[in-house]
Amino acid sequence: MNARRLAILTLAAQLAVALAGCGKQDGSAPTGRDAPVIRIDGSSTVFPIAEAVAEEFQVEQRGAVRATVGLSGTGGGFKKLCRGDIDISNASRPILKEEMEMCRAAGINFIELPVAFDAITVVVNPKNDWVKSLTVADLKKMWEPTAQGQVTRWNQVRPEWPDAPLMLFGPGADSGTFDYFTEAVTGKAKSSRGDYTASEDDNVLVQGVENNKNALGYFGFAYYIGHKERMRAVPIEKDDGTQVLPSNAAVIDGSYQPLSRPLFIYVSDKSAQRPEVRKFIEYYLTEGPALAADVGFVPLPEEAAKTALQHFNDNRLGTVFGGVPEVGVTIEELLKRETTQ
Repeated sequence: MNARRLAILTLAAQLAVALAGCGKQDGSAPTGRDAPVIRIDGSSTVFPIAEAVAEEFQVEQRGAVRATVGLSGTGGGFKKLCRGDIDISNASRPILKEEMEMCRAAGINFIELPVAFDAITVVVNPKNDWVKSLTVADLKKMWEPTAQGQVTRWNQVRPEWPDAPLMLFGPGADSGTFDYFTEAVTGKAKSSRGDYTASEDDNVLVQGVENNKNALGYFGFAYYIGHKERMRAVPIEKDDGTQVLPSNAAVIDGSYQPLSRPLFIYVSDKSAQRPEVRKFIEYYLTEGPALAADVGFVPLPEEAAKTALQHFNDNRLGTVFGGVPEVGVTIEELLKRETTQ
């Protein structure tokens, strides 16, 4: 953790102690437990960004606003958004048609905002000395539905690899990372074998890979960065033999494909009318890029962040994806598209 983040956490803790349970009695704006609450939930991948933004925003607001950040997975976040249970949904993939229908049926409109870029990172235990790189074909052989109960040993993926158990760790079906990875690797979102250790909590996956020599897993780049001394990222090998490791530079120059992806927040249009939510989103899109970089993500370019903020101020409802998964799109392309609802 860098010095800036440590200082912010210390200030946040001091502020929480000072203000806990202390509502204003003099007619001024309420603070502490009486302050208005911004409710955020969803993607475990986006969680570190949202948490960092929420912490700094609350410090800046001096307890006049509370922001809570939950961790129910991208799919779980969309369900809560469409029920009206939360104000902002964190998402590591775009909203799907069935989720759009759920929101429409409940009378919930939303504003889709990109907040960062990520590199889905494939990792192995550091004692694994045989995997030097992986092709998308290798990953498909491991993860496609027909591999269930069939591809269970490393030498079944490549014959030169050892006759050892293949232990797989990955996000659960409510995860946007799961959706994006399966779309990129098997060609269809949610098309995956089911006999692997699944969790919506990336920390569980991290621990699984750390503790098992024969393990392979995947999750967001920030979770790898936080544990890189205890696991090894595997380069993705392209058709021309080039091997590319996940990094900010590889995401920006487009070479880390097909596992680079945009990350989003979805804001309820009703919540967006509240002044504290508007302040929070403005803060998110001005200060968020630096905070995203602090916690291991590729930040939005300055112009992209300004465009996203303009879309929010214009109340631009809907999604630019039309409810269909898409691999390989850039933030700049997204921001030029028209939305659908």
